[in-house]
Amino acid sequence: MPEPKQDRAIRTRQTILVAAASVFEERGYQAATISEILTTANVTKGALYFHFKSKEQLAQGVLAGQDQGLTVPDRPCKTQELVDTSMLHAYRLQTDPMVRAGVRLTLDQRADGLDRTGPFHRWTSIVTDCLNKAQKQGELLPHVNPAETAEVLVGAFAGVQAMSQATTAYQNLPHTISVLLRHTLPSIVHSSVLTSLDLTPQRGHTVHTDMQIHAEQAAAVTAERAAATVN
Repeated sequence: MPEPKQDRAIRTRQTILVAAASVFEERGYQAATISEILTTANVTKGALYFHFKSKEQLAQGVLAGQDQGLTVPDRPCKTQELVDTSMLHAYRLQTDPMVRAGVRLTLDQRADGLDRTGPFHRWTSIVTDCLNKAQKQGELLPHVNPAETAEVLVGAFAGVQAMSQATTAYQNLPHTISVLLRHTLPSIVHSSVLTSLDLTPQRGHTVHTDMQIHAEQAAAVTAERAAATVN
């Protein structure tokens, strides 16, 4: 059966984004070229320009791509949800080229003409929302301003991951993010909440695995329902 045009277009777009991520991660925004991305993706120029009109649009696609799979399931403890989000991102930086490329673009100070503010705004919004919920549940110390604290945490994460990339190619990132959280959370969170948190470096891998299992189970249920409908 021929592949539907819509499915083929989605697959081609993703192929181009993956190729662009590879080139941007290796070369940076300024040095990367459309020609190199075309060669890596092994698609025609027409196919690329159908989905992305410029190198900037390609870069924005990669920047947005790093957010896929970012949202962790709701936790009763919103501070643990914040920890899980941070540790999951650390794990994905180790394992997902799209995330690594997106972060490199976000921090690329030589990316003239590229709006790199989006990821910072999205991350700050996610952390602020989590802290607001934690505050409403009485998890935070009285002096905490969620918006200000979110900016500090996002900035600290960006600095730690940049140092980890430069020194160990992200190999020590889960450990260093765990250390960062163990140093910062006591000034934000009630001690009674701290004792219940899982701040281990392995937490990101655990969260990622659990999310994969849940997604596979949900896909299986959807497939069963679709098959039952057909029959």
